[in-house]
Amino acid sequence: MNAQSSSSAIQLYGVVLSGHTHRVQLFLNLLGLPFEFINVNLASGENHSAAFLAMSPFGEVPVLRDGDVVLTDSSAILVYLASRYDRSGRWLPRDPVAAATVQRWLSNASGKIAYGPCAVRLVKLFGKSLDYDTAAAISLRVLAAMELELSEKKFALGDQVSIADVAAFSYIEHVPEGGISLAPYPHIRAWLDRVSALPGFVAMPASARPAA
Repeated sequence: MNAQSSSSAIQLYGVVLSGHTHRVQLFLNLLGLPFEFINVNLASGENHSAAFLAMSPFGEVPVLRDGDVVLTDSSAILVYLASRYDRSGRWLPRDPVAAATVQRWLSNASGKIAYGPCAVRLVKLFGKSLDYDTAAAISLRVLAAMELELSEKKFALGDQVSIADVAAFSYIEHVPEGGISLAPYPHIRAWLDRVSALPGFVAMPASARPAA
């Protein structure tokens, strides 16, 4: 594993072109937390090494190590970081309706966004053996639902940004790499711009491999 930057106690194990990794990387930056990024070489099977499996039993990225705390699953990591480091409470509100809305977006990020926008990108860019037509159909339903919801508000919760927006952002922004255009979705594009304008924002690089 290749470590990059910082002597921080927080370490993020991941892959630069992984949207799941980027969610965590983005949120760490938005919180202004120093961290060390450790690149995991999936191509060489590094994620299946004994050392990595001891942290992530399913061999998945990202993994967050914060002192004695080791966590997997990008949504769970977002919840942990917001709960531990956000004293304002804005990123993970406790109001029942707001908290439920955040959870709904987190569930969609792990479900429909993963099976749609994430999956079409995996097929087009990385040649994964997934059903592209099904993933594209899911993507279109996700985008239509988000476009409608974001037509009435700036962020998932309204005027206030939260980890809901962080969880959804990466794969929605990069869905064109999976062959799905964002041109028909002006409200989504405006939302992407608002997230991108947040202090501390860091982008996930565009893939060097063009979409097929």
